[in-house]
Amino acid sequence: MNNVKHRTSLKDLAAKLGVSIATVSRALRNSPEIGQEMQQRVKALAKELNYRPNPFARSLRREAPKIIGVVVPNLVTHFYSSVLDGIEAEAAKAGYSVISANSHEDCIAEAKAVDNFIDLHVEGIIACLAQDTTDYSHFEEIADMGIPLVFFGRTCMSDKFSTVTANGDEAAQMATEHLISTGSRRIAFVGGPNHLDMVKRRKHGYLEALREHRIPIDREIVMCDKIDYHTALDNTLKLLRQPNRPDAILAFNDIITFAAYTAIRQLKLKIPQDVALIGFTDDVHTEYVTPRMSVIADQSQKMGAEACRLLLKAIGGDNKVRNVIVPQKLVIRETSAKS
Repeated sequence: MNNVKHRTSLKDLAAKLGVSIATVSRALRNSPEIGQEMQQRVKALAKELNYRPNPFARSLRREAPKIIGVVVPNLVTHFYSSVLDGIEAEAAKAGYSVISANSHEDCIAEAKAVDNFIDLHVEGIIACLAQDTTDYSHFEEIADMGIPLVFFGRTCMSDKFSTVTANGDEAAQMATEHLISTGSRRIAFVGGPNHLDMVKRRKHGYLEALREHRIPIDREIVMCDKIDYHTALDNTLKLLRQPNRPDAILAFNDIITFAAYTAIRQLKLKIPQDVALIGFTDDVHTEYVTPRMSVIADQSQKMGAEACRLLLKAIGGDNKVRNVIVPQKLVIRETSAKS
């Protein structure tokens, strides 16, 4: 039996009292913004539930460091580690330290990371949504508390929070047009979950290119599923085993790109003669596989730096919502042109 007790958090107190986390936090600090009656109610409940502030957070406040929290879906991928490099470099210039958390593409872990950052009293948060996040209440709480937040890559509530994204629609359209112009006609799109704005943008560009060239859209070869190597591998194998298989694939990100590459090779098909391939990735390894891979390259470090600059502006009191687009680059190597 697990006898570990749940440590009471500000969120727990707020939920029981039916008020915001910000109200609880201010009441415990004797803020004049909170009436005496509410302060007493909060403190009484805190005592009853044995609420204790995080000692690490207290020591942080005494030493007054300047800390930014960053939540990413998958820290081991080159894209997110490169974004983090950009954030850290820009933060260091302004005298800030960075704490990162890996959501592992899980919305519950993402919400927990956000709670931890709140407890640590970070100055602001930079986040990229986990692929299964459809409830944004943990981010809405941040807005209620007045904690600056910037999204990058996969975003939400762009009217409320500043964002840094790529021009995925234009880049996908450009990549699809390149495939068409070099001999491909039955072009598949292997993507992630349809609710993600990043997936919507890239799929839109792909479909626009097909429409402009009057190539019929076949929903059987548009596969949007979980962002996972083995899922993408299985889906690509299914595509390539169809009687009328695709002769090209546009892959959503680096995980799906390498899964598609592996599937093509497993079936002993030739790249690009049998199946051409372009993937969204700036992974350095794409240049060293054989044949060398054509890619839509993110400027990931620049995205991180831009996100950090926006956050620092917000921390400094600039409340204007900004939506920055960092363009991607089509890098043509050997996997995409049939002719």
